[in-house]
Amino acid sequence: MIYLFVLLTGLLGGGSLFLFALFLFWGSLGLVDLGLATPAALCFDAGLSLIFFVQHSGMIRTSCRRRLGSILSEKYHGTLFTLTSGVLLLVLVIFWQGVDWQVLTLTGGLRWLARLVFLLALAGFFWGVLALGFFDPFGFVPILKEKLAIPEQPQVLVVRGPYRWVRHPLYLCVILLIWSNPDLTADRLLFNILWTVWIIIGARLEEQDLIDTFGQAYLDYQQQVPRLLPFFPPEAPKPN
Repeated sequence: MIYLFVLLTGLLGGGSLFLFALFLFWGSLGLVDLGLATPAALCFDAGLSLIFFVQHSGMIRTSCRRRLGSILSEKYHGTLFTLTSGVLLLVLVIFWQGVDWQVLTLTGGLRWLARLVFLLALAGFFWGVLALGFFDPFGFVPILKEKLAIPEQPQVLVVRGPYRWVRHPLYLCVILLIWSNPDLTADRLLFNILWTVWIIIGARLEEQDLIDTFGQAYLDYQQQVPRLLPFFPPEAPKPN
């Protein structure tokens, strides 16, 4: 049953990410048309995004995991997060309402350049994942470690690959993926703005959890490497 649970979580998490990648590349997939007028469609799309933001940013916080600990074993927190996020991401992609209002369309060389940026950002994302050395996007590891009686190892801050130049290279690559679509419709512009703002806010929130986990090592890292843009200076030391 445990292995079946892990398999189902992986299928849902991986399937939702695959559809989301197609959404980022092509734009609205047009799977469900609710027949809404443009203002209503944009409000509906914004609502889908906000629901995902609240769930994703809320459940991933350390404080939320602590509260969940009173009703659910900690080893299942990651898979519960994956299942919930996967369902909401699927809902967003399936029910996203595209609109005909074209804001900008790139053609010729600029269109090919946008597609190249998408591919480079995708490669950069996987480079960042590999640089982590340990990446558990679906929350499988705690469950399997208990099943296989593998002891937990303390987390150590290791900086390599793109993390030497920017603290959140995965977020930077996702922002590039978001903005590299050459067909900018009104709904896609709304998506780009909302998701970029959320990623920037999320990076700030995540850093507090990283400080709680790694302590002074992460505070020193903050002062040496910029958050999202490699050519921005890192943060100045905070006064005592």
